[in-house]
Amino acid sequence: MYYDELKTFITLAEVKNFTKTAEILHLSQPSVSLHIKNLEKEFQTKLFIRSPKRLRMTPTGELLYDRAKQMMALYEQTKQDILEHHHSVKGELKIGASFTIGEYILPPFLLDFQQRYPELELEVMIGNTKEIVELVRSYQVDIGLIEGQTNEKELSVHPFMQDELVIVASNCHELAQKEEVTITDLQNEAWVAREIGSGTREYFNHFIRSNGLKVKSLMIISSNQGIKEMLINGNALSLLSRSVVARDIEHGHLSIVRLKHPPFYRMLSYIYSPVMENKQSVRIFLETLQTNWTGANK
Repeated sequence: MYYDELKTFITLAEVKNFTKTAEILHLSQPSVSLHIKNLEKEFQTKLFIRSPKRLRMTPTGELLYDRAKQMMALYEQTKQDILEHHHSVKGELKIGASFTIGEYILPPFLLDFQQRYPELELEVMIGNTKEIVELVRSYQVDIGLIEGQTNEKELSVHPFMQDELVIVASNCHELAQKEEVTITDLQNEAWVAREIGSGTREYFNHFIRSNGLKVKSLMIISSNQGIKEMLINGNALSLLSRSVVARDIEHGHLSIVRLKHPPFYRMLSYIYSPVMENKQSVRIFLETLQTNWTGANK
């Protein structure tokens, strides 16, 4: 394709002046003339009729002008399409997520994210916070989403969402039937909690210690769903993320114990190794995550 020649021809056809064409394209006037001669030789036709007063195109010049505009437009569009192809978000993104995030918060976000970037293959590994930190540290996942804390100095940690925790119980539990309960009412109760290493368990331990509560009995279950089933069929309490129990509350399977106390909040964070920071899929994922939850303000 005679790209430069066609560009010169189109410009000359529009300004109808060799000198102005040379100035616009930053060419010498002889170069403009050479480009036109090359095209006339290629198409074996006269493209312009020159006279002392003006320059006009021949009928075949008019034909080439229309086609040249189409060819140049197609060329530029193809160039843009190829550029976008090379810069499209492709490949694989491995995400590690703690149970609460991976099972209840992340799925709707991922559905929208994959619609935006259909060529990106997503793989999600779910575990407790301690396990996710290790997966990120050992490069088994590109990025991690956790609900607890980490002291890993090798990793970059950033809060992205505020999460509320609530005390839940079966509908028939004595405390669930009260209009309001106090911290004192929680003394000597049976509890069901997540395993050590879970962000939710970490907060539960803090809650018990900071309020000086005595625990009558404690059952450990390493599954949010398992805890909910135990609550529904038993007479214990648990401290869980509102997102975990929202559907169960709505359907009347569980009740929130209405505590006379300010709401309990914790920060959810994303973590990654600095070497992953410039990976395109990681960068796009984080930008989308921050846009959805506006940093830590949501």
